[in-house]
Amino acid sequence: MVCAFCGRLADPGRIYFRDECQGCGRDLHICRNCEFHDPGVHQECRETSAEYVADKERANLCEYFRPGIGGAGLSDTAAARSQLEALFSKK
Repeated sequence: MVCAFCGRLADPGRIYFRDECQGCGRDLHICRNCEFHDPGVHQECRETSAEYVADKERANLCEYFRPGIGGAGLSDTAAARSQLEALFSKK
């Protein structure tokens, strides 16, 4: 999964309700990072059984959350910069 805010790759394991991005410190269990998030559908969610979440950029308790594969909302430039920083950063 890619963080929707900074583009950093998150650990591939399960994302828990209170997990934060190691790159920017923002919440990871958010609608914008979910596989079901789709701004073009009703309530911006393709999961029809999920409860409505007003703030798509803050942590929520949605049980249907699945880490998405994309960095929804990231520009191509921001995504490329983030990937380069991750590649050349010292760990």
